[in-house]
Amino acid sequence: MPPADHADSDASAVFEAIHTLMHMYRARQFRALRGDAHELTHLEGKVLGYFARHPGATQSDLIAHSGRDKAQLARLVRGLRDKGLLDAAVDEEDRRSTRLHVTEQGKAVARSLHRAGEKLAEAAIADLDAAERRQLLALLDKVRSKLDSQPE
Repeated sequence: MPPADHADSDASAVFEAIHTLMHMYRARQFRALRGDAHELTHLEGKVLGYFARHPGATQSDLIAHSGRDKAQLARLVRGLRDKGLLDAAVDEEDRRSTRLHVTEQGKAVARSLHRAGEKLAEAAIADLDAAERRQLLALLDKVRSKLDSQPE
């Protein structure tokens, strides 16, 4: 078994590599968003995508999902509504709650963003064969599972 300091440096190197990959991926996504006619920020794109995947979700659902600041998300939702990408409707069962839905324009934008993300992701792993992709997914799932089992 390697010394503890070697294991620590391996762990740090793994997470630094994951961080670097995600930073590169997000930077390219952001550049694509900025060059796009939609003029959305990265986080606006993420929020729009959330409501596209969860029609009728509430702002509270988004907060619970993302762990982000309530005021920050309220501003983002308001901005997406102002741009005509999100629409709100009072929940018929709980009039205190507002359900958010992606508008037709928002659906088109979300589809465009999703396609661009898929294209970027596919380009990133283009040199991996099917077995390598499965192996990478299995290893990442193993790390995710271990993190999930750690106490908060």
